[in-house]
Amino acid sequence: MYDGMMVGVVIPARNEAEHLAEVLSTIPDFVDKVVVVDDGSTDGTGKLAVNVELVTLTGEGVGAAIDAGHRRMLELFDQEFVSVVIAGDGQMDPSDMEKLISPIIEGKAHHSKGERLDRAGKMPFYRRIGTFLLAILTTLACGQNISDPQCGYTATSSKVLKTWDWDRSWKGYGYPNWWLMRLAENGWRIKHVPVRAIYSGQRSGIKVSTFLPKVSLMLLIGLHSRIIRNTIKKPSIVLVITWATYLTGWLYHPVAFLIAHITDRVHVRNILRDTR
Repeated sequence: MYDGMMVGVVIPARNEAEHLAEVLSTIPDFVDKVVVVDDGSTDGTGKLAVNVELVTLTGEGVGAAIDAGHRRMLELFDQEFVSVVIAGDGQMDPSDMEKLISPIIEGKAHHSKGERLDRAGKMPFYRRIGTFLLAILTTLACGQNISDPQCGYTATSSKVLKTWDWDRSWKGYGYPNWWLMRLAENGWRIKHVPVRAIYSGQRSGIKVSTFLPKVSLMLLIGLHSRIIRNTIKKPSIVLVITWATYLTGWLYHPVAFLIAHITDRVHVRNILRDTR
């Protein structure tokens, strides 16, 4: 427990036998529950999940693994809690966890995510380019600034998890982008917290040649579907202006797209929920 709030940690892991034991050994003492989700590992990863909850999947993807971990947390806790996601490969610093959960506990956010401000000198160049491009698309899709969308170090209030539509999710590596987009659509408040990036020889399972086009298409479709659903569920004069300037951008001048994006941001701010 931290400052009166129960804390759980979800660790998605696929073939992380080399790193998982160290990750588990560094989990802060204030954490009440730890759930390791072994997603089809073939190297004995699951056997290292000692004295913690273990969920076993069959290679469904990192997004599906995180969902499974959150859902297990809902079963384990009978009171309000924060669910933290930390990777099983050791790329996230557990000492940053206090900073990550504080905005939720202090009533400033429903979801907080890590922002790797020091990633430029550590992340491979091609991944920095991909992250930059996806940051632009994710910002558009969410209607708010998202500078490091691929950082999966997150903390989420149980208020969000109890209302989440688990049947509509993204199972693969575009999960952080999908999650942010859905949070924005439903008015959940997001905070960005500086965290340390750790790279010590871990290999990413992402294939940029297939990942970037697939997630980019998801974000572009998600942008339009978010605004359509919000127009139906939460119509407002701001959305009328958004649609008008958006259509004007296609028909007359691209500068109108900028106005459409600005009014979309206003709409997203207007639908934010109270954190109390």
